[in-house]
Amino acid sequence: MTAVHESLMTIEEFEELARAADRITEGVRLEFIDGKLGAKAVPDGDHSRIMQWLIRIFLTARPDLFLTPEQGLKIERYRKGRARPDGALADADAFVGQGEWAAAGAVLLVVEITSDDQDTERRDRVEKPRAYADTGIPVYLLIDRDTCEITVHSEPNQARYDRILTVPFGSVVQLPEPVDVTLDTGALKDWVR
Repeated sequence: MTAVHESLMTIEEFEELARAADRITEGVRLEFIDGKLGAKAVPDGDHSRIMQWLIRIFLTARPDLFLTPEQGLKIERYRKGRARPDGALADADAFVGQGEWAAAGAVLLVVEITSDDQDTERRDRVEKPRAYADTGIPVYLLIDRDTCEITVHSEPNQARYDRILTVPFGSVVQLPEPVDVTLDTGALKDWVR
């Protein structure tokens, strides 16, 4: 039997709160995952450099796609929620006309890069893999600067990914279909805390 809980607020209330937070503070971004309000730290310089590295790789290997930083996604297949992954890989026009919170149906891969905050364990390693798998996003790429590892989640099956591969920074990783890009993660060693 699945546990059911009531959300603290509606999606509309969350979106209004998130807009207000963006106007008031520069150091935090809000998310609403599995009916719970969460805060995400604003990226530091190394975090941003990793995103630049990934964007360049995807532009070169898959010019038909674009890795969009910080695109808000609706992740409500079985739950009501809003997430703002560090990157969302999709067709370049996938988010045109959708506003701040876009449907996730066209997303092939989401990227999260761990930040120096207390919620990383719960958010990036537990809640987001479940939420992204629930939504049917084919690949979830976690770049974990705390453990110096990269984890590739693939083959979503409702509330989980059936295939999970974790390797240390410096390894060569093949991202599975539909992404089909090889990452040589040696450069990540330069951007750890």
